[in-house]
Amino acid sequence: MPCVIPYTPRPLQRRFHEQRTRFCVLLCHRRFGKTVAAVNDLIREALRRGGEDWRAAYAAPFLGQAKAVAWDYCRRFAGALPGTRFLESELVCILPNGARIRLVGTENADALRGLYLDDLVLDEPADMERQVWSQVFRPMLADRQGRALFCGTPRGTDNLLYDVWQESGADTSGLWSRFRFPASVTGYLPGAELAAARRAMDESEYRQEFECSFAAALRGSYYAALLDQAESEGRITRLAPDPALPVHTAWDLGMDDATAIWFFQAEPSGAWRMLDYYESGGEGLAHYARILRGKAAPAGSGAPGDLPFLAGRGFVYGQHIAPRDIRVRELGTGQSRLESAAALGIRFSVAPGLPLADGIDATRRRIPRLWFDAEHCARGIRALRAYRRQWRRHGEATGPLHDWTSHAADALRYAATGFRPDMAAGTAAPARARTGYDMFGEDSGGRP
Repeated sequence: MPCVIPYTPRPLQRRFHEQRTRFCVLLCHRRFGKTVAAVNDLIREALRRGGEDWRAAYAAPFLGQAKAVAWDYCRRFAGALPGTRFLESELVCILPNGARIRLVGTENADALRGLYLDDLVLDEPADMERQVWSQVFRPMLADRQGRALFCGTPRGTDNLLYDVWQESGADTSGLWSRFRFPASVTGYLPGAELAAARRAMDESEYRQEFECSFAAALRGSYYAALLDQAESEGRITRLAPDPALPVHTAWDLGMDDATAIWFFQAEPSGAWRMLDYYESGGEGLAHYARILRGKAAPAGSGAPGDLPFLAGRGFVYGQHIAPRDIRVRELGTGQSRLESAAALGIRFSVAPGLPLADGIDATRRRIPRLWFDAEHCARGIRALRAYRRQWRRHGEATGPLHDWTSHAADALRYAATGFRPDMAAGTAAPARARTGYDMFGEDSGGRP
């Protein structure tokens, strides 16, 4: 007689069960039923594929938390199957076919090393150390080609949950899938209850807990909500360069810190395709010229020998946009970086010197018309989400905080204020007739 789990999934839970892949990220609002869905997904997999040597783990940040949220569900659903046994002291469920599901906490994850797993649930991975996944659990899945589910509620962008959410969005292998179920979409909670929760909670708390917003935890963020909107509208996805359009670049040129470059195409409709983002520090302009050359190489080709990490993408360049301080002459050479760049074959146009607040406003107005390549722009997107105001002790904002996020944000601001569509018209026509090296003067002496 076949085993039947006494569980009837809701429509969105059923969608998760049917469409999930080997690695899966499930973002859902409070009281969605993620634990019930995750536990039953483990039980179903154990019954379908398990045997005496099949092993799975349900991991929470703390062992007591795992027991509190998942043990009763294990007993309820797996316990309905004749022959199921429970080792209460070890928090292990042994199914009739011998497959085992164990509850664990990650506060002492090193104690789990050496085990193997066929299946894994990481519940609330935003509260776990990143190395719990990379150094402990991921190796446990390798020889068994085991599955992993990351489920929880966002906690900003500096954590494991956001890392895997980004990775799943950029995946092209088919190994990753992801689902986002906010309360405004699921309809699982009564409207009156949501309204009461909204009155009782800070707006950012409500958006985090019930609307699955990564932006909510970032107090004073300039662009995070706009990027949440872009994600919900499907504008953070996989993009391919349009061979009929030039690729423009916008730079934040660092002196003692990082240099950041956005690569984008401007469509006739006014939308921009943000194809790539590159950032590095401690390098001269010659390094960035090589980066441009490598990305201009034919798509799928190798990069120049000194850049083995870089794959050609076939970019044909249009405008290169830089901040005003590129005109400043350096004491050591007496040359400006504008002149140094021209000697390397990169001719910059200079963004206007607008007040910072006006530039941020221009960027805010531009972002709703941006599409981002999820893989190649991942670092830039993360920085834009976290770019935020600086606060004085008494809660007064003093302008943007200058930290690692500033470089990507400044480069995008220069794109928003310095790009000139009139100069872009026709710069890549006919695009296929030009090699990726023309704009560096290596074939024909031409420059952008």
